[in-house]
Parts: sequence; structure tokens; C-alpha cells
Amino acid sequence: MEYLRRLDEKYADSSLWQFVKFNIVSFTTSLVQLLLANLLPLLFDPLKAKLPFILRPLFDPKVLFDGPSPYVIDGVVTWGYVLPFFLSNFLANIYSYFVNMKATFKGKGSSRSMAIYLTVLFGLILFSTWLQGRIYAMLSKTSLAWLARTIAVSVCGLIQLAVLFPLEKFVLFKEK
Repeated sequence: MEYLRRLDEKYADSSLWQFVKFNIVSFTTSLVQLLLANLLPLLFDPLKAKLPFILRPLFDPKVLFDGPSPYVIDGVVTWGYVLPFFLSNFLANIYSYFVNMKATFKGKGSSRSMAIYLTVLFGLILFSTWLQGRIYAMLSKTSLAWLARTIAVSVCGLIQLAVLFPLEKFVLFKEK
């Protein structure tokens, strides 16, 4: 840790160093998200409430599942399927926001920056939840089924990195 602290003092304003720190935080965020993505189904699998009409086109059971699934009731995907993906992503990214604000960009959050972050995050997570579901469904029919959730979360994490680093560096925690 002392080594990182010295690097942080030496390269504090370097964009490259901020990108390295952002990726270190992203790695820990990914660990949090992977842990949650694999544990939350234990809590939410029994949830049989159907998704609302507005979300049903995004989570088409004919695309997500090959045949019957415990996550589908009367042709509609349940919250038990969607919530573990969504919540693992949301909670991990809230953690990431605060760690990056303090450690990576040494910025101060504002209600405006939090509102922007939550708006972008909501859209990203909705897209990622949809994409994770597609990847999970595709891989669950292969020999990689045991890694399906992990691969799905990892792919979406890379997409989020590409969006969130510039957002946080140049918009939310921009140096004055």
C-alpha cells in the first residue's frame, strides 16, 4: 500500500495514473458485482412476480430461454431473473462512484453530479441487465454454463468502463 501511496503523490494529476486507479477500483467493483451476481439469485429465485409491461419486450423469454424456465410464468420473465443482475450492477456501481470520487479523482460530489451519474447508470444498467440476460441465456446452453453469469457480468463491466471513466473524469469530477 505504501508503494501505491507514493505513486499517487508522484502522479496525482496524471490522466494515465487516474485511469490505472480507476481500473483498480473497477477490479474491486467487479469482485463486488460478481459476488452479488452469484449470491443474489439465492434470495431472488423464489420471486415469481412478473415484469411490468414496459420491461417485457427487453426480456423476451423466447430469446432468453430454450424451453421451460423457472424464471418464466405465463410467458413472462419474472423479477427473480432480472433483479440479481440489476441489483448486483447497481450496488457495485454506487460503491465505485464513491471510491472513485475520493481516491481516483479526489473530487467532491454534488447533488448534480450524483443525479447525472444515477441517470446514466440507470440507462447503462438497464442495457447491461438486458445484455447480461442475453449472454447468460446463450452460454447456459454450452459447456460454459457454469461460467455464464461471470462472463456476462465481465462483458458488461467492460462496456461500463468505457462509459463511466470519461463521464467521471471529464464531467462529474472535472478538475476546476
